[in-house]
Amino acid sequence: MSNASGPAAREGGATSTSGREVPPHHRKRLVVIGNGMAGARFVEEILARGGKDRFEIVMFGDEPYGNYNRILLSNVLAGTQDPEDIFINPLSWYEENDVRLHAGVTVTSIDRSSKVVRGASGVVEAYDKLVIATGSSAFVPRIDGVLREGGGYKEGAFVFRTLDDCSGIIERARRSRRAAVIGGGLLGLEAARGLLGLGLEVHVVHLMKHLMEVQLDAAGGAVLRRALEGMGLSIHLERSTREILGQERVEGLRFEDGSELACDLVVISAGIRPNVQLARDAGLTVERGIVVGDDLCSPDDPDIHALGECAQHRGRTYGLVAPLWEQAQVLADRLAERRPDATYAGSKVSTKLKVMGVDLLVIGEQSAADDAAEEVAYVEQARGIYRKLVIRGGKLAGAILLGEGATGGKLLQIFERGLEVPDDRAELLFPGAGGGAGGPSVADLPDEAQVCNCNGVSKGQIAAAARGGCRTLRQACLATRAGTGCGACKPEVQAVLELVLGDGAMEDPSVHYYVPGVPHAKPELLRLVKERGLRSVSSVFRELAGGKEDLASKPGLASLLKGVWGKEYEDERDARFINDRVHANIQRDGTFSVIPRIYGGVTSPAQLRKIADVAERYDAKMVKITGGQRIDILGIAKDKLPDVWRDLGMPSGHAYTKGFRTCKTCVGSEFCRYGVGDSTSLGIAIERRFQGFEAPHKLKLATAGCPRNCSEATTKDVGAVAIEGGRWEIYVGGGAGSRVRKGDLLCVVDTHEEVIRYAGRFMQYYREQARYMERSYDFVDRVGIEKVRRVIVDDAEGIAARLDAEVQASVEAYVDPWSEADSPIHPSQFTTLLPPPGSAPAPAG
Repeated sequence: MSNASGPAAREGGATSTSGREVPPHHRKRLVVIGNGMAGARFVEEILARGGKDRFEIVMFGDEPYGNYNRILLSNVLAGTQDPEDIFINPLSWYEENDVRLHAGVTVTSIDRSSKVVRGASGVVEAYDKLVIATGSSAFVPRIDGVLREGGGYKEGAFVFRTLDDCSGIIERARRSRRAAVIGGGLLGLEAARGLLGLGLEVHVVHLMKHLMEVQLDAAGGAVLRRALEGMGLSIHLERSTREILGQERVEGLRFEDGSELACDLVVISAGIRPNVQLARDAGLTVERGIVVGDDLCSPDDPDIHALGECAQHRGRTYGLVAPLWEQAQVLADRLAERRPDATYAGSKVSTKLKVMGVDLLVIGEQSAADDAAEEVAYVEQARGIYRKLVIRGGKLAGAILLGEGATGGKLLQIFERGLEVPDDRAELLFPGAGGGAGGPSVADLPDEAQVCNCNGVSKGQIAAAARGGCRTLRQACLATRAGTGCGACKPEVQAVLELVLGDGAMEDPSVHYYVPGVPHAKPELLRLVKERGLRSVSSVFRELAGGKEDLASKPGLASLLKGVWGKEYEDERDARFINDRVHANIQRDGTFSVIPRIYGGVTSPAQLRKIADVAERYDAKMVKITGGQRIDILGIAKDKLPDVWRDLGMPSGHAYTKGFRTCKTCVGSEFCRYGVGDSTSLGIAIERRFQGFEAPHKLKLATAGCPRNCSEATTKDVGAVAIEGGRWEIYVGGGAGSRVRKGDLLCVVDTHEEVIRYAGRFMQYYREQARYMERSYDFVDRVGIEKVRRVIVDDAEGIAARLDAEVQASVEAYVDPWSEADSPIHPSQFTTLLPPPGSAPAPAG
């Protein structure tokens, strides 16, 4: 059956995607070129106005997918969202709504005289009304070495506009170390955020004097630069890229001043250009964009309209989503004849978003263009805060709010409604200070006021969702899509819920779920697991989640169940992350890191010889001393892991799992002249007892032989410090990684045995009560050291004996996972199923 339908479809019956015959002459044909955020949103608006009864709707999309939210591509790149999570309209949506979508079909021409659209592969569609929503493409400046001979980008060079771009960058990043992003605008910084999330060293190269010059002035750009450099970005301003170095693949950049930057991945994000060639070839008026009037109609043809990034209205094109939504609503009103005289008068531009997690609100003008305008600014570099107002004629002409508290609800109201600003300008910069203007009040917003810029959701739509039964923030976001873009509007969405529902607004129970795919908080989940004897991850999904499996929930459930059932746990390896399936840490090049157990950091010449021999025998790429007093052998191929373990003859160091890692020690009283306690023997005993102990997150322990604390025991999850009189101080909830926290003193004891007992009791209590991926320092902060002390030391809840017994059961259930070298769980456990990075792909056949 051909998917082409030519002009004859206008004379006889046409077939919709559902297969139903459409009566001849009953419906007009509406063809939309473009299935991006503007085109698909317009079709949604048409359908919402009963347009299915008026039009047979046909769409063309260059990509072989449904419509997705491009704003969230950086989340996909960073790995915080899966590609399927960002789809707004999957392919099934089109069929369900009788919309014929030519997915992956590029339109090649518009024949205005015959009123037909021609696509690749011979597809022809007739139209009565045509809407062009072709969007924009990445602008690639003239840089030598971008393209390879024969066409296409050089290996390692990408633009960042589509899901396919995203997939290519992720694949390349797996075998890259240093990335450069050409362009320091919004899209470039979002690409940089994604690359940072992949673990690369990231450099942003920008032609202008400050970042995001379209949205920010120089002072705001400087504040943003400092904040982003604090996150690990390297930023190079006023650099013009002359050449991408490397013959076959990217090896670096050369700038106009002759300097170079080594890199093996380049993302070009130097702006966008409207896709207008199709309209130009059809004889439509095109300047920067496709020219349209207030009716969003081409002046050359009353049956052709344009909207979105490709359209130019009153001399202006828009690259933000909010104006696109407004255009979609106006054009849908006209074509569905709900408001046949509806007009688009342009958009008051305001941008509310997050730039690499930094809140940003930009409204109107960024600077005073003449003496008639007044500027008021506040800068706090150390905290990354910049606030600026542009006032003209007593009204707000523009504003920039960057950093903490940049929600700006009150400013948006004043700007959009053209209200007079107060004489005390500080009331706007610091709402609520000194009894001034007060904080943002959604009660003052009209229903048509837009709350979510990413998805064009108004206050009225959120209020309607609340009246329709949405009681939680999550329910409202799912029903309206508000908050599902950058997320900056969630406080306002919550405020609308509370305004409409009052005390009827409820906290979303999912915030308390132990894992997202099972609707139970941890205490209830544990109770049900034990009562029903659920010993496998699949049984938990079957019994407690309606049979629906959730990939993100599997590792957390696997860890929980192993802690509950010990030897009786039914291990389903697909429930675990790759590190836990093969008992080694995967590296960015696809090889693995092997860290054997070295009890208490004490080794021997024989062990060191074994490690050296193994490193040479298996071509290790690096041998490194770790911060936990162990030795890391890096660059081991997956299929060689069992051989490495056999040759080492040492147990696993569990450096890859959520659970007990190591116990760092000092030499203590055995050798140190300051030592007052045998910290080495204690550390070895701790490691031998707790190896393999699983937990919601990793556990790092340490013992110090005196208060000088050379092993940093006070900043570990559990630490023991020897003091005068042969006693030991036990600290819990310490940390020295991304968050530095000195542990809280739990108790003071007299013996090694007591240290081990209270340490185990605390870890078991943490294992039972903490949220998945909650570090012990966050857990102690949340619960409070006083309660922890009452439970662990005073046994105020009468559970100490049970906690000790659970620890003992875990100890007895321990089996060295590296024993799987001789008895793999399944034949392909250590088989490399994909070719190594850089190898040629197998020919298709």
